[in-house]
Amino acid sequence: MTAPVWTEIADAAALTALLGEPGDAARGKERTALADVDRDWLAASPFCFVATSDADGNLDVSPKGDPAGRLAHVIDDTTIAIAERPGNRRADGYRNILQNPRVGLNFVIPGRSDTLRINGRARLVSDAPFFDAMVVKGHRPLLAVVVEIDTIFFHCGKAFLRSQLWDPDTWDPDGVVPRRAVISHRMEKPDQSVAELDAYYGESYLRRLYE
Repeated sequence: MTAPVWTEIADAAALTALLGEPGDAARGKERTALADVDRDWLAASPFCFVATSDADGNLDVSPKGDPAGRLAHVIDDTTIAIAERPGNRRADGYRNILQNPRVGLNFVIPGRSDTLRINGRARLVSDAPFFDAMVVKGHRPLLAVVVEIDTIFFHCGKAFLRSQLWDPDTWDPDGVVPRRAVISHRMEKPDQSVAELDAYYGESYLRRLYE
């Protein structure tokens, strides 16, 4: 049986020949400090992705979520902080930051197809006066990722529009993929029944989000 032939792009020149050159607006949209609209976006965003890499280049992308206004805190024109809340304690991204401070952030506002991207250098802070501004339901962050901004820019909405992510007519949460309790039973906690895991991921799970 003949193996399929792949045409691989192996250098920047071949990539540019295929995709073309970026336009002036796309090439020049990176900035190095927050504008007022960036501050407004961060205040309105309840969700972001944080991309990190360890010293060997192994990658992690972690979602972070909080009520709008409590996820990201603006320290100054070139520095922001992202709150950390109780989780599974793997801390993959944070362990990466200890080895390699470079991070990439993508801030999302529900219903918006564009996003705000920030690339910079991060450090971990376990307490600071600005933690008071990031309290949710009486709980201060466990720590914060403080990011010194290298570049910031808005990313266009084509990916969200193509995926129809915000169109409820495309949503099928109970479709082919089983619910969280079933996945957990199959992949992570086979010693617990689905009924026990349904109870775990139920109302009490929501109550424990900040505890």
